[in-house]
Amino acid sequence: MSISEPFIRRPIGTSLLMLGVLVFGIGAYNLLPVAALPKVDFPTIAVQVNYPGASPDTMASAVATPLEQQFAALPGLAEMTSMSGVGATLITLQFDLERNIDGAAQDVQQAINAATGLLPKDLPNPPTYRKTNPADRPVLIYAIHSDALPVYRIDDYAYTILAQKLATVTGVSESRIFGQKQYAVHVQVNPGALAARGIGLEDVRTALTTATVNRPKGVLEGAHRAVTLDTNDQLFNADGFRKVIVAWRNGAPVRLADVADVKDSVQNLRSDAWFEGKQAEGLAIQREAGANTIQVVDTVKNLLPKLQESIPPSLHVDLISDRSVVIRAAVHDVQFTMMLTIGLVILVIFVFLRTLWATVIPSVAVPLSLLATFAVMYGIGYSLDNISLMALTISVGFVVDDAIVMIENIVRYLEQGDRPFEAALKGAGQIGFTIISITFSLIAVFIPLLFMSGIIGRLFREFAVTVSVAVIASAVISLTLTPVMCSLFLKGHNEQPPGRLSQLCERGFQAMLGGYDRGLKFVFRHQFATLMTTLLLMAATGLLYMKIPKGFFPQQDTGFIFGQAEARQDTSFVKMAGISHKLAEIVGKDPAVAGVLYFAGASAFNPTENTARVFIQLKPHDERALTSDQVIQRLRPKVAAVEGAKFFMQSGQDISVGGRLSRTQYQYTLTDTQSAELNHWAPIVETAMQKLPQLQDVASDQQIAAPHMAIEIDRDAASRLGLSASLIDETLYDAFGQRQIATMYTSTNQYKVILEVQPQFQDDPSALSKIYVSGPNGVQIPLSSFARFTSKIEPLMLSHQGQFPAVTISFNLAPGVALGEAVDRIQALERELHLPPTVTGSFTGTAQAFQASLSSTPLLVAAAILVVYIVLGVLYESYIHPITILSALPSAGVGALLALILWPRSGYSPPGSFNPLELFDPSAKIPANYE
Repeated sequence: MSISEPFIRRPIGTSLLMLGVLVFGIGAYNLLPVAALPKVDFPTIAVQVNYPGASPDTMASAVATPLEQQFAALPGLAEMTSMSGVGATLITLQFDLERNIDGAAQDVQQAINAATGLLPKDLPNPPTYRKTNPADRPVLIYAIHSDALPVYRIDDYAYTILAQKLATVTGVSESRIFGQKQYAVHVQVNPGALAARGIGLEDVRTALTTATVNRPKGVLEGAHRAVTLDTNDQLFNADGFRKVIVAWRNGAPVRLADVADVKDSVQNLRSDAWFEGKQAEGLAIQREAGANTIQVVDTVKNLLPKLQESIPPSLHVDLISDRSVVIRAAVHDVQFTMMLTIGLVILVIFVFLRTLWATVIPSVAVPLSLLATFAVMYGIGYSLDNISLMALTISVGFVVDDAIVMIENIVRYLEQGDRPFEAALKGAGQIGFTIISITFSLIAVFIPLLFMSGIIGRLFREFAVTVSVAVIASAVISLTLTPVMCSLFLKGHNEQPPGRLSQLCERGFQAMLGGYDRGLKFVFRHQFATLMTTLLLMAATGLLYMKIPKGFFPQQDTGFIFGQAEARQDTSFVKMAGISHKLAEIVGKDPAVAGVLYFAGASAFNPTENTARVFIQLKPHDERALTSDQVIQRLRPKVAAVEGAKFFMQSGQDISVGGRLSRTQYQYTLTDTQSAELNHWAPIVETAMQKLPQLQDVASDQQIAAPHMAIEIDRDAASRLGLSASLIDETLYDAFGQRQIATMYTSTNQYKVILEVQPQFQDDPSALSKIYVSGPNGVQIPLSSFARFTSKIEPLMLSHQGQFPAVTISFNLAPGVALGEAVDRIQALERELHLPPTVTGSFTGTAQAFQASLSSTPLLVAAAILVVYIVLGVLYESYIHPITILSALPSAGVGALLALILWPRSGYSPPGSFNPLELFDPSAKIPANYE
């Protein structure tokens, strides 16, 4: 008894089973989440430390290094990078794909706790971490602005009501504010006025620290009631601080207003953001690794209108970028392609079989197989994304093959005069083994992909599993439902005379068969030539594979462009802001651009003041004629005309590999244990890469030529004056570090009191001679009396990778150049330059992932061929039959590679390598079963 016979004899039970598949499949389809790609996010955690006024060298040595030493021992840590600028360090920790992000976060917190004793004691706040990738594109970006409210009131609403509440949404890792202008009181002292009164900066700091406090006062506890004590111990604005007495001279109070300007201002005066040329704050919503983008976006959008009810009507919240729009459109396009494919397959079936029921029966197998696949996909946590839908689209041709093979064999018995029921029994019994062998061999093709590691393995495992499940579902349906429907609905051969269309098609098919017969006879007469041709095709496959352009993933047009401007290392925030306005104005005038949000100045993710970032949202695809890459090419000459800065652009992609903030899409990193040697070779490599025609936008993150003022203390003279190095540093920090000396506590937030000298004493190195240090008995001693001032060059930013000094050279590809070509040329350049063995060069991010996939693809293809051979050998109990079937592979491989050459796509990937193995397999196996 064959596998199909019990189902043929029980048509009602079979139909009910298929009804169950239909119901569960439809239900699963409606429940499947929609995404751009499978869950391929590396668990990434960003650790941030702020130490206002500290130099990059201090941040790197005193802050980054102790933390990195603790983080290096974390289990599953794949990559650790850090950037240290003036007053801020950002450490990015990226873990293995299998690492749980919540478990990694707990380990990170423990490592921070372990490093606390090694960090500077006067850090304003302990290190903080977020489960987010700084290099990942936000799922939503809003511009928050108002013409009626002060900037710090805008921040109150943006941060307290919007950002904090949206950060609690499931799947949101961070709601980040760009250009934040949190309220603060700035105390800007006049050092001359202080010195004239014999008051030191530390006296002002002490007076302000003790003038506003928020401490417990106790309770009055009586026999009948208890009364809690409270005082007016806090100050909340500049008016309150102006009246603070900092000293008494000649019996009269010296108030803060007498020696300083006290202003209601913002905490960071050197960071700002703009939307359409107006001051604004940017709100970026980042998702957690593995979270579904569309679900996060929908939840945030549903919550936002409720939150807006709590903010003034004059505060506007404008949507700049919505990442889900492109994802929905892309998934819709693939769904349409899949439906079109199903329609074309049904049309081809009708043309060849030429009867209604012979067309309907195999056509039923297609939606049922796909619905069964949806049910399995939902059960194992997959989503409807471009990869799974591509797998289903490709599967349409496979899932219909089994049913066609089954129905054609049954029709053959009908044409011999058997009744439909007997024909179904005989045909299904004979062809069942062929369907099973086709199914097993198709699945065998994907077995190597199932065990592939890394991001490529995670990305295409869903592809392999989806195709395999669809093929298995097709085999089951073809062995059960298809013969049942044939036994019930197909008619005998003489019961249905051929129509005119059938006769016309038959003549065409007979002509095709005649041509095939003549070709087959020619091959049999020239067997040696045929064998040589096969060998030549095998050689051609290898040659074409080496020559074809190779890339990691096809370049996407997501409608979003990242821009980064970089000016000279001595550029101030004010000048950088002016450059940013010019660049944004040029970009905003492009007809393809819908909106521009930009920000400048030092911040957590913008470590230096000489940089600015620009978020460019393009119009929908149907409203612009150019792709995002073409828009970038059109903007290049325009933004290049802006003097004082270089502007780098890259198109936003759905896959973000690596956690390093970069100007461009690809990175090449140099590391060395010795900073001096690294600083010597990095510019040489950068210059050489700039000359490569395959690359553009080549730039380095090496910034070691910023002007510094060295204050050389004469220790003997200072000692005679009763001054210590610690006291001198404290005074300088008070004057120039924007030192946070006190905190104002409110019911909704905490605000800082910042001490510094007046702006006119900060804009020129000569102002150092006007700074005084308090000596014994309050004597004010000029800094210039025991110190010399020397200009020198020092780093503006220091980078580490894996605890070692690092310089990252970023680049984009020139138009028409594939990533594989660029990688090969850079590797050749590395050999030509003869780098010393202590200088190590390696690709990072996307280029690194590409290298890993490129090296493993040939091995995976070879493994797939071997697995197919083993499976076929077991099925046919033969060493020769599998070779006969596999002999069709060279022609399939050449055809696939020639198609990629004729229609260039820089996206050669494992599925593209395995598809020829799938396609030749059924065609070669069916003749083998009829030998």
